[in-house]
Amino acid sequence: MKPLFDFQFMIAIIPDVLQVVPVTLNITAVSMVLALFVGLTTALVRIYRVPLAKQLAALYISFTRGTPLLVQIYLAYYGIPKVLEYLQLNYGWNLNVNGIPAIVFIYFAFTLNVGAYLSETIRASIEAIDKGQMEAALSIGMTRLQGMRRIILPQAVAIALPSFGNTFISLIKDTSLAFMISVVEMMGQAKILGARGLQFFEVYIVVALIYWGICILVERVVAVLETRAKRFEGAKTA
Repeated sequence: MKPLFDFQFMIAIIPDVLQVVPVTLNITAVSMVLALFVGLTTALVRIYRVPLAKQLAALYISFTRGTPLLVQIYLAYYGIPKVLEYLQLNYGWNLNVNGIPAIVFIYFAFTLNVGAYLSETIRASIEAIDKGQMEAALSIGMTRLQGMRRIILPQAVAIALPSFGNTFISLIKDTSLAFMISVVEMMGQAKILGARGLQFFEVYIVVALIYWGICILVERVVAVLETRAKRFEGAKTA
């Protein structure tokens, strides 16, 4: 009787899958860092109600949260080269559209997608801080920027940390969509390996376990950071 799983095949493909784990982590890390900048900027624009920029930020968040990530990836992949080609033909811009690596479009799409969600998290965290703290900072001679950087943001980060961790884990899993535009990460590698012997079930089990292991590790790291953040908050209160 044929066994349900080919364990030898599953063990044999583990190194091949692990080989592309750095690609998955690279997409996750780069997109998360850029998204934090986008999210913070968008949140501050909305908090301080910057004219025109506030409406554009609200439109960006609404569109991003209201459309699937896969659609956004395709819009970036097919739309950006089309816009660059238009600029090249009509304005003489010297742009090598064909030389853009596919991973750049993944960075772009993931950054804007995650940035929209982080913006709401950051905005809620900043608004959760007592406004009197900023007033106190201004009263002792700090600028608004100094008060935000030294007093408000450290507390907001402590509040938002659990949400940041959840977003980071979700981003790790969402990188599986990158293969849709030929970026070979873990899921892409799984499809390639599975197609060789039509053993997709075994390959997907291996990939699922590796994803799970990475996410567990991230959860542990976030838990440690949360503990330290709570100690920081306790020290400040004392």
